[in-house]
Amino acid sequence: MPIFTAPDGTRLACHLRGTGKPLVVLPGGPMRASAYLGNLGGLDAHRQLVFLDLRGTGESEAPADPATYRCDRLVEDVEALRRHLGLERMDVLAHSAGGSLAMLYAARYPDRLGRLALITATPWALGLPATAEDRLAAARLRTSEPWFAEAFPVFEAWLSGTGDFDPVFLPFFHGRWDHTARAHAEREEDETNDDAADRYGADGAYDPDATRAALARVTAPVLVLAGEVDGGPCPGLARRAADVFEAAEFAVQPGAGHYPWLDDPQWFVRRVADFFGARN
Repeated sequence: MPIFTAPDGTRLACHLRGTGKPLVVLPGGPMRASAYLGNLGGLDAHRQLVFLDLRGTGESEAPADPATYRCDRLVEDVEALRRHLGLERMDVLAHSAGGSLAMLYAARYPDRLGRLALITATPWALGLPATAEDRLAAARLRTSEPWFAEAFPVFEAWLSGTGDFDPVFLPFFHGRWDHTARAHAEREEDETNDDAADRYGADGAYDPDATRAALARVTAPVLVLAGEVDGGPCPGLARRAADVFEAAEFAVQPGAGHYPWLDDPQWFVRRVADFFGARN
């Protein structure tokens, strides 16, 4: 487990899986330890995956200043990892909330980016949050599921602010609610730094107009991948994020939710590996 130091002295950890050309992986949550990503459905057979534990998560130290959990301030941790790896340019894959961090990195360090894959990434950095309407529309696609009748009204109440978060509606975040998905969901609370998550998108974290302008000048190839039944982001919202980039590919994984490598590992790995190319 390589350890490196952020500019403010915080010791950060990353985890390596596979061999070949490095592919840096930024986790979501926000602020969930990278362990939840596993081997991304077998993507480590194609590239060496470098999973970053963001500060205060997993094996990385908590910072002296909790304000540094803010998304825009984490950009320098990503740049420190690039320097630690000795890469002139690095390929990046970012999931969910990690997508906003990756966008801010691309905006600040466009010349250090090789290729970028944004996987079911809600584009907060672009001022495009997933709405309750998006999430409910995606949920209604699941009416044939045996758990739908119990889960939907609870999910609707939570989204409207009249109900609490309830594990009963976790199936809406997965394309397949099987043993693997259940085990994955059960680990989330233990793997997430809630205090850091609350600070991730704090005031000042995002400047959508400036980020859009900067990303419009990014020439690196970008893949934006959405899940067909994901509500955050739904495919339409992900498509709007893709349109910001000059050289973006857009893909929708059939039947997938927010964790597409769990729903159909073979489809996911084939599409992502094709985008990133050979392992050497």
